[in-house]
Amino acid sequence: MSTAITMASMSTYAILGCGSVGHAVAEELEREDKDVLILDMDEGRVEALRDQDLDARTADIRDQAVAESIADRDVVLIMSSDVDANKAAVKNLREQSGDRYIVVRASDPVSADEFTELGADVVINPSSVIADSALRALESGELEYKTEKLVDTIDSTNTRMAIVTHRQPNPDAIAGAVALQAIASDRGIESDVIYDGEMSLQENRAFVNLLEIDLVSQAEVVLDSYDTIALVNHAHATDPLVDGVVDIYIDHAEPSFEIEASFSDIRSNISSTSTILTKYLQVLDLTVSEEVATALLYGIRAETLDFKRDTTPADLTAAAYLYPFADHDTLEQVEAPSMSPETLDVLAEAIHNREVKGSHLVTNAGFVRDRDALGQAAQRLLNLEGITTSAVFAITEDAIQLAARSKDIRMNIGSVLDDAFGDMGEAAGHSTDASATIPLGIFTGIETSEENRDTLLSLVEEAVRTKLFEALGVETSDGNGS
Repeated sequence: MSTAITMASMSTYAILGCGSVGHAVAEELEREDKDVLILDMDEGRVEALRDQDLDARTADIRDQAVAESIADRDVVLIMSSDVDANKAAVKNLREQSGDRYIVVRASDPVSADEFTELGADVVINPSSVIADSALRALESGELEYKTEKLVDTIDSTNTRMAIVTHRQPNPDAIAGAVALQAIASDRGIESDVIYDGEMSLQENRAFVNLLEIDLVSQAEVVLDSYDTIALVNHAHATDPLVDGVVDIYIDHAEPSFEIEASFSDIRSNISSTSTILTKYLQVLDLTVSEEVATALLYGIRAETLDFKRDTTPADLTAAAYLYPFADHDTLEQVEAPSMSPETLDVLAEAIHNREVKGSHLVTNAGFVRDRDALGQAAQRLLNLEGITTSAVFAITEDAIQLAARSKDIRMNIGSVLDDAFGDMGEAAGHSTDASATIPLGIFTGIETSEENRDTLLSLVEEAVRTKLFEALGVETSDGNGS
């Protein structure tokens, strides 16, 4: 009884028109032990199919009788190269009673639309399929070529390689650098991952500490002592540690500064540098350590906001490859680090000074030492009910620092900050998170002394709020509050 039920539940197939495409489909279905009936008007072709032990019969697929003869078939694949014959077959099948799944071959976008209107469930355009296959082959070949050139450049290292991240590196930059270091190590080349600035963001400190990532401060080394220099994830660096000529440059965005590299791989169709490095590891068939896999997976997730921002198929397939090798307990600890006292103070000040207009929240956090605390405050304020955009600004020793976050799909917050402050400072970021740095020089004559702090903060607050709300498209008014 169980066998009969299993057989009855299996789909049955009919292929109408069996040229080269139909023949390939028929052979694949036969290999999978499917029940396939083939109908074609060419007697010689039908005989050849029978010689291959395929169930083939001679018939004109345009005839209504053909549709009636396959009424018991669940899936019908109409694979003829004759578009008019295919249209007639679809029309005849849809005029019959019964629910069957129809796949039909088209010749161009126009005929594809016509088949859809006639009731085909799936329309296949062979030229598009071939083009897609060719592009995938091209992409695979280009990746293999790039990987080969990368390892050739690494192998040319005589003493030691410097892998340089951007200032105050984010997880994507750190992970990409660590992965490149692993590739170099596999080639027998020693390297250092070098950074500049501070590792102040709690998530980044937790990321580095928990994975025991060895980073070297730029202040502790002389870059000229390395005979191979690699820049990883430097596109938005406003003041790169290395300018001019380097050996290796890898990024998922075009650099904002002049750079010349012996080997470069810049892929703006991918959303993270960690994805690019993962692809190298796959081509090289290297065993990925738990630490490197965890770092790369976190780098991809952080750069794509856990796959909610600008995520591409390449990012998803890279993450899927890394997932079994990663330490997910460590990932959980990285993503939920403890909050520092200063970050808590910044958040409290930002909440107190908030001004809300519509769904936009703008606030100041006064004077701060930890600029990364602004980003954390902006992210937490975005969780307030009714808020789709948040911006937190503060004064550091010599500049106004601003961090913004947005979940409004109609807005690119990076462009908003560039419109508002690009002519007086530097703005960078994505559609959902961005930052800006504005020199305090625009407030000439106001010193950052204790007695002038309130005056300076008042002037900064008025100027920044006004410019930001204007860029967000809302009117400003005096006073704070929600």
